[in-house]
Amino acid sequence: MYGITDLKNGTTFEVDGAPYIVLDYQHSKKGRSGAVMRTKIKNLLTGAIVQRTFSGNEKFPEVDIERRKVQYLYKDGASYYFMDVNSYEQFDMTSEDLGNNINYLKDGDTVGFQFYQNKPINLELPIKMDFEVTEASEGLKGDTASGATKMVVIETGLNVYVPLFIKQGDKIRVNTSDGSYVERAK
Repeated sequence: MYGITDLKNGTTFEVDGAPYIVLDYQHSKKGRSGAVMRTKIKNLLTGAIVQRTFSGNEKFPEVDIERRKVQYLYKDGASYYFMDVNSYEQFDMTSEDLGNNINYLKDGDTVGFQFYQNKPINLELPIKMDFEVTEASEGLKGDTASGATKMVVIETGLNVYVPLFIKQGDKIRVNTSDGSYVERAK
C-alpha cells in the first residue's frame, strides 16, 4: 500500500477501482493541519487527466502494470494490429486509444506496451526514433528569417520541421514526445 508520500512522478496506483499514474505532485503542510498531496493524475484506462488532492492518512493499493514487447503489424481502417513477440497473441487498438502515437508507428517495429489485468492499455514508444524523409522541398539559400527550417514528410505521413540541408531519402531522428527534429540519423 502506498501513502501520500509515495506518490511521485511515474508512480502507478489504484483509486476508485481504476489504475492511475502520477504526472505531477505537490506536497503541502500548513501549521497544525495535516499534510496534503496535490496531484495531477492520468487514468490509464480512459486517458483522462484529473487533478486530485489526497489527505495525509489515505492509502492506495499498488497497481500491477505489466510491460511487454509487441510488434506493430498493420493498420486496417481505424484499427491498429499488434502481436505479442513472446506468445504470438494478436490484439488491436483504435486510433483514439493510441492518440498521437500513431504518427510514429512503422510496420514491423517492435515497441513496448503496458498491460493491466492482461488487457493492453498504453503504447510506450522510445523517446527518439529514426525515420526516412519521403517528401522534401528545396530549401532556399538565404531564407533564414524563419529560423532556417523547412517542413518535410516522414515515412509515416507526419510533417516535421527540419534544417534546410535535409533532402528526400535522408534518415532523421525525431523526438516522439513532441514530434520535433533531433538530428540526422546514420
